[in-house]
Amino acid sequence: QVHAVESGGGLVQPGGSLRLSCAASGSTFIHRMNWYRQAPGKEREFVARIMWNSGNTKYADSVKGRFTISKDNAKNTVYLQMSILKPEDTALYYCNVNGDPDSWGQGTQVTVSS
Repeated sequence: QVHAVESGGGLVQPGGSLRLSCAASGSTFIHRMNWYRQAPGKEREFVARIMWNSGNTKYADSVKGRFTISKDNAKNTVYLQMSILKPEDTALYYCNVNGDPDSWGQGTQVTVSS
């Protein structure tokens, strides 16, 4: 069974940057890894995705141009570099492996505030 472990969240001022990490554990072949986020009282929303072999990426319109997803195949780890952060980016950020509903991690909190 594959599981994700997120880290790297914290408190940052508007316009600042953070880099999140997500490590996948287990022997399952990785086809893609996804970042989602959920703010209090809101639905969980898609943020970014990367295909493992091709490196092709996809982003939500709300983060396009500000966030960059990347990967380290040797470490089975995906990163989310977040720049020009806005208060609207405040949320609990989750990682998912292959779209597997059982792979969600605990999430890492990102708070953007002055």
